[in-house]
Amino acid sequence: MKRLSLLTTVFVLTCLMMPTAAQTRDIAETRMVIERRIAASGAEVGVAWRPLDAKPGEDILINADLRFHAASTMKVPVMIELFRQVDAGQRKLDDTVLVTNQFTSIHDGTPYTLSATEDSDGEIYKAMGSQLSYRRLVEAAITVSSNLATNILIEHLGAKNVQATVDRMNASGMQVLRGVEDQKAFDAGKNNTTDARSLLTLFDAIANGQAVSASASAAMIDILKRQQFRTGIPAGLPPGTVVAHKTGSITRIRHDAGIVYGARPYVLVVLVRGIQDSKVSDALIADISRAVAR
Repeated sequence: MKRLSLLTTVFVLTCLMMPTAAQTRDIAETRMVIERRIAASGAEVGVAWRPLDAKPGEDILINADLRFHAASTMKVPVMIELFRQVDAGQRKLDDTVLVTNQFTSIHDGTPYTLSATEDSDGEIYKAMGSQLSYRRLVEAAITVSSNLATNILIEHLGAKNVQATVDRMNASGMQVLRGVEDQKAFDAGKNNTTDARSLLTLFDAIANGQAVSASASAAMIDILKRQQFRTGIPAGLPPGTVVAHKTGSITRIRHDAGIVYGARPYVLVVLVRGIQDSKVSDALIADISRAVAR
């Protein structure tokens, strides 16, 4: 009888851990809606969605391992590495570093500079020759996607260290080789790349307090919540919905990835390639966001 009772308990627990028939049907229907929208767009799209308290199999993964140019989504692992080094006692968020605009190409070691007119944020350029804190730099890198702040961070943190941390987090589909706007490296195909699954892994770790530490994860969430570009995932959600996310864009590339907070929080990643008009890409991302929020 004890044996039977144990087996019954295991069976009940297994059933509780699995999605209900209704949940499975809803996921399948949502997936179909998304796939139809992607097909109509003519773009290459990677999607990854999963509730933070997901049961096994309760997710939507569409082209989740398809590689894309990472654009500014690579600033998320840069942020994670900064907090890792702070937690390890290697530096403090309020330590300051010199603001410069000269970097070294990973292609041939020659110097290159960034253009303020090509950057989404011009404020960091105004501090040229003075000192700014890591706290200020990471805030700019995430919330307004400052390329200059990002490159300064990478110079001090080390791209190889960023990648090592990503690998330890089992998100090796995110490859961080270099800073931003290294044109010679870009022309040689030496680019930062990612897939939707890896960004899902990173944001899931942040959301669950497992990226570096619970306190570091909470601090990163606070920064991500202050994201200023909201025409992707947030645009498909009811007004006032809290989203902690990071966007990314270059020519014909538009991404958004983050944590959506509501009755049942979830991570959503949408990577888009092949649409020239960013407004059209944003509308696609917003539609996918709307579909999973039903």
